[in-house]
Amino acid sequence: MEAKRLHRNLLQAVWLWSLLAVPVHSCPDSCSVCSGPEKDQCEECRAGWTLHNKTCVDIDECGTELDNCFLNSYCFNTEGSFECRGCDVACVGCMGSGPARCRKCAPGYRLTGSKCLDIDECSDRVLACHGLDEICINTEGSFRCECAEGFHRRDSICVRKQIPSVQEKGLFEDIQEDEVEVLQQMFFGVVLCALGTLAAKGDLVYTSVFMGAAAAMAGYWLSDRGDRLIDSFLKGR
Repeated sequence: MEAKRLHRNLLQAVWLWSLLAVPVHSCPDSCSVCSGPEKDQCEECRAGWTLHNKTCVDIDECGTELDNCFLNSYCFNTEGSFECRGCDVACVGCMGSGPARCRKCAPGYRLTGSKCLDIDECSDRVLACHGLDEICINTEGSFRCECAEGFHRRDSICVRKQIPSVQEKGLFEDIQEDEVEVLQQMFFGVVLCALGTLAAKGDLVYTSVFMGAAAAMAGYWLSDRGDRLIDSFLKGR
């Protein structure tokens, strides 16, 4: 009995050793089932790959019925799959990236050589902007019209900007100080003449007013002259 138990334990140990002795390996990324770790030991392939001579080869989905990219985009093959990428702005439909792979040029572009390039509407023979006071500015695939300097747009046309009118000055707004002094002297002179005329008729009231005004005028004139003489004397020193 003891011999049988020992024999059974020995068989289990041999079986476990045989399992552990089998080398453990991982399949290549493209393989789902393989007989070894090498690329040519594949038995079955993952999605996006096809088996050829026990090697999984990438399927180029582009150009096949698997390519389901939308309009104005193109198929770009990747490892085991594909991507849909947008066409260049110069294209309407394309077979790849860049303006040289366009199926048709977009509006505002024309085929120049092998590429769809931007049309410079501003340098074209036909005037892009019809207004005489408009300036054409080229943009990518188009252009815009802006009003020239000194003009602004009103009701879709360019009109000249109104320059604010200068407010008219009053009669005595810009008069100088020396001119004010002359006007004052003229005014007092007229008043003195009127009073002198009335005083000549013998009216005592007007005579006294005339004498007082004359004295005030003389005093003002003499004081002004005196101030000027003193200023000139001090400056001369």
